[in-house]
Amino acid sequence: MKLFLTLVAIFSVATTCAAEIQLQNPSINTKAPNFVAVNSYGQTIQLSDLRGSPVILEWTNHECPYVARHYDENNMQDVQKIARAEGIIWLSVISSTPGDQGHVSADKANALTDSRGASPAHVILDESGEVGMLYGAKTTPHMYMIDANGILRYKGAIDDIGRGMQFFNASFKDAKNYVSSQLRELVANQSLAINTTIAYGCSVKYNYD
Repeated sequence: MKLFLTLVAIFSVATTCAAEIQLQNPSINTKAPNFVAVNSYGQTIQLSDLRGSPVILEWTNHECPYVARHYDENNMQDVQKIARAEGIIWLSVISSTPGDQGHVSADKANALTDSRGASPAHVILDESGEVGMLYGAKTTPHMYMIDANGILRYKGAIDDIGRGMQFFNASFKDAKNYVSSQLRELVANQSLAINTTIAYGCSVKYNYD
């Protein structure tokens, strides 16, 4: 009887926690959801502490074929460099749960950054999925642009190619990059002409998948 009650209690807690973790859908041109997370060097990063600089959030999973192609052809790195030159803080967020595709240790995350020549300001290790859920991140890649005043200006795909074979056959040079093409407006704290698109890629591997 005691064991039964213990199991019931554990199930109840697990069910409650699962119910509390839900994908949100933050609105464009409103204050971006604040979060506190740990980066790949064990440092605590709080979005509100970055106020005064524009921020780009990139959800990533190195094992996702879509992400892999963006990095293999240096497309993502090129956008990172342009953003960095504009004084934008780039956060690469990994929300894959332990044991699932794309989950990495801190050391592995840093090794990936070095080997790919990537230049994010921080790699956020979001094992619990809390940051991803807060932003409603569904795919890798999934991009969010936040201006220096902390206002969410864009959410969606990195470009207009789309998923499936059309993605793997298309050229990045011919695509409209929604991020790099709107950096000037972001830096100027302006509303963006294109502020919401449908992100494509692999599903984010949250802990309820």
